[in-house]
Amino acid sequence: MANVEGRRYREAKEAVPSDEGPLSLMQAAELVRETATANFDESVDMDLRLGVDPRHADQMVRGTVALPHGTGRDVTVLVLANEGKQEEAEAAGADYAGLDEYIERIQEENWLDYDVVIATPDVMGQVGQLGRILGPRGLMPNPKSGTVTMDVAETVEEMKAGKIEFRVDRTGNLHTPIGRASFSAQELYENAKAFLKEVVRLRPAASKGLYIRSVTMSATMGPPVPVDRRSVLSEAR
Repeated sequence: MANVEGRRYREAKEAVPSDEGPLSLMQAAELVRETATANFDESVDMDLRLGVDPRHADQMVRGTVALPHGTGRDVTVLVLANEGKQEEAEAAGADYAGLDEYIERIQEENWLDYDVVIATPDVMGQVGQLGRILGPRGLMPNPKSGTVTMDVAETVEEMKAGKIEFRVDRTGNLHTPIGRASFSAQELYENAKAFLKEVVRLRPAASKGLYIRSVTMSATMGPPVPVDRRSVLSEAR
């Protein structure tokens, strides 16, 4: 099985032109779909290398964006709030809503069966103790990402509909899913464009020189497809 997968990957990699340079955003979306040959609906991701140093707080790039066509996967949402907001969260479609019992479960069992954590401001004193568990995994509620809010119902609905959170890692790289291989090239293009537009909008004032240094798009089992950074900047306007 490993040899078959290796052959598929090599064949897919050969389909990525090496002599024509990076592709436009639409060309990349089309090629990623063509090179997604696994027998499951592969995730399509974008990887950006940014000209920032996240070790400095004023160069952190973090935000959220509502993808026009969603991510193509079910998003599991945990809401940490007091009783009144718990009912609101459940009515909006939250998978889990509570407070003490979930804080205890996370601490004692290292429970992580969810994709997004939303908390109300009034319980952040209690939620803060989960930072060492949720923080490294990018799950800690944060006002900048819109996951610390009193508008629980609206936020749950947005996350379920395909609003994603992204955050640059310690090396200045940004990785996020933008859809599935079953999406049309147009849908992947529109999702990618929405994501890139928000990344450009969030450029830190302290970032000097080239901000977006490289962009690639790839399916889970496929090779990275380079995207022309000039095309990215043009589409992100």
